[in-house]
Amino acid sequence: MATKTEEGAGAGTAARSDGTPAEAGTAGEERTPGTKGPDAAAAGTADARADATARTEEETGEESGEVTGEDEAAPAAGAEGRSPSGVGQGAAAVVSAALGLVSLTGGWIGTVAGAREQLVGQLRTSTGASVATQLKEVYADSWHTTALWAGLFALTALITGVVVLARPAFGAPGRPQAAWIKSVAWAGVSLGVIGLLLAVLKYSDALINLPSAG
Repeated sequence: MATKTEEGAGAGTAARSDGTPAEAGTAGEERTPGTKGPDAAAAGTADARADATARTEEETGEESGEVTGEDEAAPAAGAEGRSPSGVGQGAAAVVSAALGLVSLTGGWIGTVAGAREQLVGQLRTSTGASVATQLKEVYADSWHTTALWAGLFALTALITGVVVLARPAFGAPGRPQAAWIKSVAWAGVSLGVIGLLLAVLKYSDALINLPSAG
C-alpha cells in the first residue's frame, strides 16, 4: 500500500511537472457550473446591443410616422380652410334679387334719366309745334328712357342670377350649393325675366302707349 501511494504521488508530481494535465485538472476543478466563459459573455453583450438597436429603430419609425401624419393632416386642414365658404355666391344672389326689384320700379337712376329727357324735349320743342310732336318729344322719349334703364337693371339681375346658379359646376367638386343661395338666385332670375319683359313692352309702347293727339 505504501508503494502504490508513493507511485500515485509520483505520477501526480510528474504530471504537474510536465504542465498540461495538471493545469487542465486544476482549471476543471476551479470552474464552477454557474460561471460563463468569455465566449458566452461576448455573445450576451452582442445580443443586448442588437436588442437596444432594434428598440431604437422602432422608436424612430414611430416618431417619423407621427410626424408624417401631422404633415399630411396640415395640408388637408389648409385646403379645407381655403375652400370657398359660399359668402360671395350668397351676396351675388342677393344683388340679383335686388336688381330684379329695381327693374320693376324703374329705380332712382331711371327716374332721373326720364326727367332729364323730358327737360331736353321741352327745350327742343318750340311753342308752335303740334301736339303730337310735343307728346313725342316731352313724354314718349322720357318714358322710353325710363323703360331702357329698367331693362338694363333687369338684364343685369338675370345674368347675375344665372352666374350664381351655374357657379357650382365650375367650383370645387362634391361641395353642394346652399339651399338659400339657390332660392335667392332663382328669385333674382325670375324678377329679371319679368322686369326685362315689362321693359320691352313699355319701350315698344305695347303695354302703355301714348295718348292720341286727336
